[in-house]
Amino acid sequence: MKYSELGTSGVKASRVALGAMRMNAKSPDEAREIVQTVLDDGVNFFDTADCYTAGESSRRLGQALKDVGVDRSKIYVQTKFGIYRDPKSDDITRYNFSKAHLLAALDSELKNLQTDYVDFVLLHRPDTLVELDELAETFNELQSSGKVRHFGVSNVNPMQVEMLQSALDQKLEINQLQFGLGHTGMVQQEIHVNMQDTASVDHDGGLISYSRLKKMTIQAWSPFQFGFFEGVFTDNPKFPELNEALQRVADAHGVTKNAIAVAWILRHPAKMQVLLGSMTPSRLKEMMAGADVEITAQEWYDLYVAAGNDLP
Repeated sequence: MKYSELGTSGVKASRVALGAMRMNAKSPDEAREIVQTVLDDGVNFFDTADCYTAGESSRRLGQALKDVGVDRSKIYVQTKFGIYRDPKSDDITRYNFSKAHLLAALDSELKNLQTDYVDFVLLHRPDTLVELDELAETFNELQSSGKVRHFGVSNVNPMQVEMLQSALDQKLEINQLQFGLGHTGMVQQEIHVNMQDTASVDHDGGLISYSRLKKMTIQAWSPFQFGFFEGVFTDNPKFPELNEALQRVADAHGVTKNAIAVAWILRHPAKMQVLLGSMTPSRLKEMMAGADVEITAQEWYDLYVAAGNDLP
């Protein structure tokens, strides 16, 4: 397993991390096996959120970490907050960056995770009604209390980062964003500069270049999904060219297609971290192997084109 610093935090985290969003569906024994599997391969970073099935995913993660007996000081735990779900319907009804909501959400997560602090907390999605002074007070209180050590954002564009950062004493170290061979928009707009085709449309404000400039780590979520939770692209008949290319590169490196899909993200010099959401130990092992594979620049571009992109 390879490790790199997250932002400028000084935290050396595994290049791949375990995302616990779907852990709520696993039994305590299954959750323990999943956590032990990734720990055995050198993963030291775990991601969850307060809104994942009303905190149940975090509860399962927290119990699994306790069950395996891992030293809390040797791992990093991250959660996200700021999304409000209706407790009856579980529907998202608003985003809420108010001090009262964030403090209560963080306390709930600490209880769920059976810990007295998290290493990182991220604002989950932008709240356009955010009061910046109030948010600054909240972050200061969370930091001074020792409940949170580092901060970041998720699904936020560069101008939103600039606005938030202008009010905060803490550096925003992470931006969690969907990225992978099935979701390449952040790269498309960098390649189609000064063009008028669909791929040239900048939906994200130059997120990759901005993140590199500001030394923010991009955490790639749903790295195997195409679209917005429409399914995985590996072994999917909708993507024959991509799967053929993945297999060809996998054979050249003696690994699986899952490993190459991870290695493709990690090959980018932005030094991203990949969040693995699989709850199947055998698949996790295949994916984690990608952290130790270095594909060539030509292989990277070949896979990018095979995913349905062009090089103008």
